[in-house]
Amino acid sequence: MFDKIIGFIGAGNMGSAMIGGILNASLATTSQLIASAHSAATLEQLHSRFKIETTLSNETVAERSDILVLAVKPNKFDEVIPQISSHVKNNCIIVSIAAGKTIAAIEESFGREIKLVRAMPNTPALVGEAMSALCANASVSTEELAEVQQIFNSFGKSEVVPESLIDAVVGVSGSSPAYVYMFIEAMADAAVADGMPRTQAYKFAAQSVYGAAKMVLETGRHPGELKDAVCSPGGTTIEAVAALEKGGLRDTVITAQRACSQKSHDMSAGR
Repeated sequence: MFDKIIGFIGAGNMGSAMIGGILNASLATTSQLIASAHSAATLEQLHSRFKIETTLSNETVAERSDILVLAVKPNKFDEVIPQISSHVKNNCIIVSIAAGKTIAAIEESFGREIKLVRAMPNTPALVGEAMSALCANASVSTEELAEVQQIFNSFGKSEVVPESLIDAVVGVSGSSPAYVYMFIEAMADAAVADGMPRTQAYKFAAQSVYGAAKMVLETGRHPGELKDAVCSPGGTTIEAVAALEKGGLRDTVITAQRACSQKSHDMSAGR
């Protein structure tokens, strides 16, 4: 268990998912968590759900926190950082989950030396299955980065990467749930066309995708090897795989994902 105060500025879906993960993993008690938000109604819901301290004051959260999570939208940084900059403790570890905000840009906004971890989680954090990437500036020690990684592991899995890979991370995990939802929807549509009720079709499709992903993670086997194991000679699966190849599935996925990564790069560059 941590012996630090963990603060959240912003308590939307991702902030709430992180708070829930921390409490579920017993990394901290409710008395060690504090959060602020723009809306009193949001804070009332947060307190009712988690029983943590809440406040409308970003400055109060900044003053109290040993680990401070900036869980606001990127377009709010120019408003929030000037509010809190002089209130953040010198040894506080700041964690940003904002897309398109580089370490250098955030450091410049604070205008002084800070300990900063840039993180990129994804929306499956809401069900405790996020995939997050972390990168830190030179002021963050190995031990401090490990503490932050514990937080992100409490609601999924995480990897430490160089910041140069963040755009690739956005493509492969940050935005990719949307691609997977489209795949599940298409699978379900085909099942409905074959006569299956819609609700049942979604369950079959979603569970199959979930199970296949778990096979990759837990067996450590190459996805191609696992695919081959399902494809019996002259069988139904290889017929479907051949049709997917004919339709250019791999090329479409690669092209789409790289377009996503390029957009992330352009956002970080201010384009």
